[in-house]
Amino acid sequence: MTAQANAAELTREGSSARSSRGTNILLWVIQGLLAALYLFSGSMKLILPIEVMTKDIHFPGWFVRFIGVCEVLGAIGLIIPWLTGIKRVLTPVAASCLVIIMIGATVITLRLSVGQAVVPFVAGILLVLIAFKRFQTLRITRVE
Repeated sequence: MTAQANAAELTREGSSARSSRGTNILLWVIQGLLAALYLFSGSMKLILPIEVMTKDIHFPGWFVRFIGVCEVLGAIGLIIPWLTGIKRVLTPVAASCLVIIMIGATVITLRLSVGQAVVPFVAGILLVLIAFKRFQTLRITRVE
């Protein structure tokens, strides 16, 4: 390889590393915000009286509590595995499971108001991004 080709390769690797670092920071910010959202939302479903939670949407109380537990566990799964490096695959799995909940939330919320459905829809899109990029990172890490 010529010196010029080596310099070009190093430049590509350097810009790739900066891009990768920036992407990782962005993913962490999104994961933190989503974890806070689901920790709050799930906690409210577990703390508030069932009558309050089922006022607008007629679901059984046990189902609302179940969704609350799923959201709290999902919030933990978005942060802890990737942060500790233990079973890192659980982070994109948690994001994928929360996407399923957000699909249901979007559909249910659409019945009430299109404007209110934007929040679960956007959260679902961000979760898809987290799941995709974190699975991609795991795949790249295992190949290298």
